[in-house]
Amino acid sequence: MHELGIVTHVAKTIDQLAEENHLTKISSVTLQVGEVSGIMTDYFTDCWNWFKKKHPILKDSELILETIPAVTYCEDCRETYETVKYGIICPHCGSEHTYLVQGNETVIKEIAVPENEEDLSE
Repeated sequence: MHELGIVTHVAKTIDQLAEENHLTKISSVTLQVGEVSGIMTDYFTDCWNWFKKKHPILKDSELILETIPAVTYCEDCRETYETVKYGIICPHCGSEHTYLVQGNETVIKEIAVPENEEDLSE
């Protein structure tokens, strides 16, 4: 389960941003998770909820997960298509000369803070 490792990394990034911006509390974190990133969102949420109890700045925070759709590009016909639906074979021309262009990443989209502090977006 690598979800806990990712939660820990996200928390370290938030700690750095909070220190740079003199923040003491985070109300929510919006994380974009690629559809084929391998992150199991249920486990990730469980890890977040466990971790935030031990991390004062995140104690009362809400985790908001958004899915980044997986998209593959075909080098032969230059079309893109839904990766999960079609896999590595292009549905437009049948080529296997394809590669993933999005959907494997994990991005901190937004960090919200209580009203008496300012919002951070990355």
